[in-house]
Parts: sequence; C-alpha cells; structure tokens
Amino acid sequence: MSDKVIIFDTTLRDGEQSPGASMTKDEKVRIARQLERLKVDVIEAGFAASSEGDFQAISAVAAAVKDSIVCSLARANDKDITRAADALKAANAKRIHAFLATSPLHMAVKLRMSPEEVLEQAKRSIRFARNLAEDIEFSAEDGYRSEMDFLCRVVEAVINEGATTINIPDTVGYATPELYGEFIKTLRTRVPNSDKAVWSVHCHNDLGMAVANSLAGVKIGGARQIECTINGLGERAGNTALEEIVMALRTRKDYFDMVCGIDATQIVPASKLVSQITGFVVQPNKAVVGANAFAHTSGIHQDGILKNRDTYEIMRAEDVGWATNKIVLGKLSGRNAFKQRLQELGIAIEAEADLNEAFVRFKALADQKSEIFDEDIIAIMSDSAAAEEGEFYKFISLSQHSETGERPKSKITFRVGDKEASSEAEGNGPVDASLNAIEEIVKSGAEQLLYSVNAITSGTQSQGEVTVRLAKGGRIVNGVGTDPDIIAASAKAYLSALNKLHDPSQAKLNAQMTP
Repeated sequence: MSDKVIIFDTTLRDGEQSPGASMTKDEKVRIARQLERLKVDVIEAGFAASSEGDFQAISAVAAAVKDSIVCSLARANDKDITRAADALKAANAKRIHAFLATSPLHMAVKLRMSPEEVLEQAKRSIRFARNLAEDIEFSAEDGYRSEMDFLCRVVEAVINEGATTINIPDTVGYATPELYGEFIKTLRTRVPNSDKAVWSVHCHNDLGMAVANSLAGVKIGGARQIECTINGLGERAGNTALEEIVMALRTRKDYFDMVCGIDATQIVPASKLVSQITGFVVQPNKAVVGANAFAHTSGIHQDGILKNRDTYEIMRAEDVGWATNKIVLGKLSGRNAFKQRLQELGIAIEAEADLNEAFVRFKALADQKSEIFDEDIIAIMSDSAAAEEGEFYKFISLSQHSETGERPKSKITFRVGDKEASSEAEGNGPVDASLNAIEEIVKSGAEQLLYSVNAITSGTQSQGEVTVRLAKGGRIVNGVGTDPDIIAASAKAYLSALNKLHDPSQAKLNAQMTP
C-alpha cells in the first residue's frame, strides 16, 4: 500500500455550503489558483447541477487549473453526472464525484428508496459516469451510519462498475477516531475488490474530531485520500482542516510514516485568501494558521524559545508561510518592490494594467499608514480583484458626523450601475447611519444577519476588515470591505454584499446534506 496521502480540497464546494460563504466565479478561480500553488492533488470546484453560477465557476476553474485534478460533485443520476462532465470539459485532468445516501435513515426519510433500489441506482450512475470520464469517485453519503453488510455490497458493486475512488463520509460528524478507523478497515477487509480503488475519508467537525477521525481513517483504516478544506470551512461546525492534516502528517511522520505533496509554505497565504473572500475570520488560537499559533507570552516559554526554539515549538512558523519579517513596504517603496512582494506572497498578476491599478491602491494606502504589512497587500489585491468583477454598486465617498449627545449622521455617495447617487441618514451610531443612508437609495429589504469587525494588522493604523452578512429570499451572502476608516470599510462591505444579492449568477441551490 502506498505511503502517499492524496489531499482532496473541497473548500470551493463543501466549504461554500457555510451560510454566507458563497463565492463568485472569479473568487473561486483565485482560490483554485492558490490551491494549485499549494499543490493540492484534487480540487473539488463545486456542484455543477446546483446552479448556472456553479456550472460557470467549475468551467472557469477547469480552464484555469493546469496541474491539479479538477472535480465536480453530482448526485447519482444521469442528469447531474452529464452536467458535471460538461462543466469539466476544459480540465487537463478531471474527476466526477457521484454521491448517494446509504444509511437506513437517509434512504427511508430523504430518498424514500429501498436498499435494493439504492444499490441499483449506485451501479447505474457509476456505469454511466464511466462513459464520460475515467476518474470516478463514489461517496456513500452518511456512510458511517450505514449498515456494514449493505455498504459492503454497494462498494463492491460500484468498484465493479468502474469507481476508482471510494469515499466513506462521516456526513454528520458522529464518529470517534478509533471506531471510524476500524470501520474503514473492516470495509476494506470485507470488500473483495477493495484493492481496485483508492479509499477516501471525509469527516465533519460537529464533535470537534474531524481531523482526528480523518487521520485514524488513514492510519488504522488504510485510506489514502483525505477530503478537507482550508481553515476547516464548511457547513455547521465545518470540515477537516487541510492545514492541520498536512502539518500532522509532516510533524508526526515518525508515527504516521506517510507523505503528501503539499507545499506547506503556501498554507498561510491560502488561509488568508479564503478568510478574506468568505469573511470567515480565523480565530486567533486556531492551529497552524491562527494569529497566536506561534506566539509565546509566558516568560518561561519565551526563555525556552530564546535558548532553543524546539523547547516549545514543534513546527517553524516560516514552514507554513508565516513571514519572519512582516513589515515589508512603505510609501517610498517603488513599483518593482511592490511587484516582488506580490511574487513572494504567491499572488499572480498577469496583465500590466492590473499591476498598475493595484500599485495605485498600494500608494493610496501608504499615504494613510506608515507601514504596509503582508496582510495589507493581500487586502489590496482582493479589492482589486473585486473591482475587476464589475460591481453594480461601488463606493465613492462618505462623510459622517458623530458627537456625544447627538444622533450620528452620515452622507454617502456611491455608484448605482452607471449613475452616482447620494443620500443622508441618521442612526444609532456612525456605522448604522451609513448603512441606513445606503438603504435609503437601494431599498434592498435584506435582513442583516452579521456585522463583524477585524483588524487586519496590529496597531491603531491598521486597516479594518468588516464582514456584513445579508439574507433575502432564502439566499445568504457575505460582503467584505477594508479601509483604515472603519466606517468606510463598513459601507464597502455592505455594498459588496448587495452586489452579490444583485448578481443573478450568484443564486445557488444549497445542496443539503451532501457528503
């Protein structure tokens, strides 16, 4: 059995199922390119049949990615599988990922099918998929809560029909490490043709054990593919975190004795990009990618680190992409220095005009704060990419007045289509007044579910990163805005969310209970 663990990243599909984490086509392409720099083996780009927007996004990712396998999810039926194959036509290497529930509860309540009907449906779908692609993955949705005898029959049958990867998801995060590992081991032992496919694990984090369960599936069960997401992003409590899996395999190679092909120095850039695009802030004490992951406050710890870093660090910050010197540029820095730092951060700029536009943004920010950090540059590039997408609503300017004992007022000017609009409003605070002023014109009727502020770097000069989550007509979207002025950042974030609500291509069917 190979000691290579295949890393299957589903940030763009399962990660996007987090409420408010829907991404635009261009945002998916940007993340996919970073995943390729990370050297992810398989990128699951979306669920082609769920919406036209998802279909177009998968097609764009398939065309942009050259080295990784690009994958689309599909329900186990001809229509979904055909849609997935069509979306993947431009891919250098493609995979169709078909799923069908196999647990008694899901079959009876959700599918309303008998076990024999599910078995036949699974066989037909894989047989059909094999006519459209050579690389076929089958997921037994809610596999861990399935009856062993029936699951063995299904797995044996789909391998016979041509499935090349078999995924056994813990769809609801119910498993515990030892039991899950033994479950996979038993399956592999009992299925006669188990050696004809790669076995995969896909664990959710409802009990906080997704990473542990996935590693047990590999170490005990003999699986050789782990499905995971950047920052553990995903519906409910999230998915297995890619960064934790990769660094566990690397740091404890003495125990796992396995390798993966990930370029770990690209982990932190990937984490920051996904966080910025989705608006899901990484908690400071998050393993590997949290701001405090390599911070030492205790005097005893600091003394030990100064004498020998191995006393309290099992990984090096620079090995996962944390910069040893975060202050990189200032207002006197030139265009070439800016371009060089972009390259060091793994940010690709293809067109000269895009570089020029980003440099203008950099200079404008450098006039507002004396020190430019890596995080600031990432935010600049995210704003530039958002501008390229063609916003319907675009922030122009804002003025506000706030004084103790008086109700705050705000006046905002922004573009609506090809026209400028201005409005004034009052509110409980300057942020509330600014958002009220936007609504005076837009009248979106959207419900605000979240307003969150995060400092991109340290100090009072830091840019503020604001996330606004809106809901309307069953859709939930995130908007993110950055600016040294937190009021302006709030207005930008609100307009960003409105842009996503306005764009019909962002309408997406939430694929409930997928593996």
